[in-house]
Amino acid sequence: MNTTIGKRIRKYREEKGVSQEELAEKLHISRSTYQRIENGETNSWVNHIQNICTSLEVSVEDILKPEEGYVQLNNNNDSSNDNGSGVIQNQTINYNASDKLIEQYEERIEELKLQVKELKEEIKILKK
Repeated sequence: MNTTIGKRIRKYREEKGVSQEELAEKLHISRSTYQRIENGETNSWVNHIQNICTSLEVSVEDILKPEEGYVQLNNNNDSSNDNGSGVIQNQTINYNASDKLIEQYEERIEELKLQVKELKEEIKILKK
């Protein structure tokens, strides 16, 4: 996931002719931190996604869309999909950016909880 997001961000950044350093500066992060985002080594893009999209003039959906672009449901054309007016209901779900961001935040929170637990254990060991 992070690798895919990073590749997309890199693609849009390069298309705009913006350097990593310039974009990192706009995001108020170091170039190395920004580089880790593009390389898919971190989830921290979640904290900066809105500013990245604004700076690169792309939508959040452009960055977060699934590989195929869309997931289609009910693609069979039987009469149960007919709404009575002869129009086939074709349900297409666009990747919901806010749900994806929430998922990423939840993953990050779990990572941080684990890190806090490990640090507390280290503190106990050091106090002995």
